[in-house]
Amino acid sequence: MISAAEESVATHHYFDREFDIAAVKLLPNEYYVTPEDMVLSTVLGSCVSACVRDSTAGIGGMNHFMLPDDGSCANSGSNIAASMRYGAYAMEMLLNELLKAGARRERLEAKVFGGGAVLANMTMLNIGDRNADFVLRYLQMEQVRVAAQDLRGNLPRRISYFPKSGKVMVRKLHRINDAEQIQRDEQQLVQTLAQQPVRSKVELFDTTIRTANRAATRKKIVLQGGSSA
Repeated sequence: MISAAEESVATHHYFDREFDIAAVKLLPNEYYVTPEDMVLSTVLGSCVSACVRDSTAGIGGMNHFMLPDDGSCANSGSNIAASMRYGAYAMEMLLNELLKAGARRERLEAKVFGGGAVLANMTMLNIGDRNADFVLRYLQMEQVRVAAQDLRGNLPRRISYFPKSGKVMVRKLHRINDAEQIQRDEQQLVQTLAQQPVRSKVELFDTTIRTANRAATRKKIVLQGGSSA
């Protein structure tokens, strides 16, 4: 079972015997930033994760989030704008923590994953596409280079990210019971997000390199409805 709450630092620490290294597991609405040699892991269905790193500073982090809007006809206009603000908040929490830890914005690179078509509810068929579209558009707007991506498709993914090296291992989950559990969890997440207020904007730590033009551009992000191919 999962629950939606304010984006918070992941706290599930464990030792990963497969990789023989310290690890942190991320749940939805969590992020984690570290300079340590460890692995950050999560499981994604329709949700997306951005793995962002400054290779020079040796600092990296990951988040795990979903846009609260499901793309249905009833959700338009102000609701879609609120959905985009939520996604921007989730991304800014991660970037802000990286900058506070010593990363430089101009050196950041990202690898993005998830956005699968795993939700069975007919009103949610394109929510994975919308999450994938959003994270790519956000990073383009913020001028963060996308070094790799594995988005969309119809299978859940297990992501193992090594922030020290930037290496990512992606494992597609083919077992039916894995997919069914992720469907249940993400449907619950969508319902909970719909009942929550949109998060406030995060003031980024490295404000000196953010220009008025980029701040204005933030207001113009649009999501493509996009249907699954």
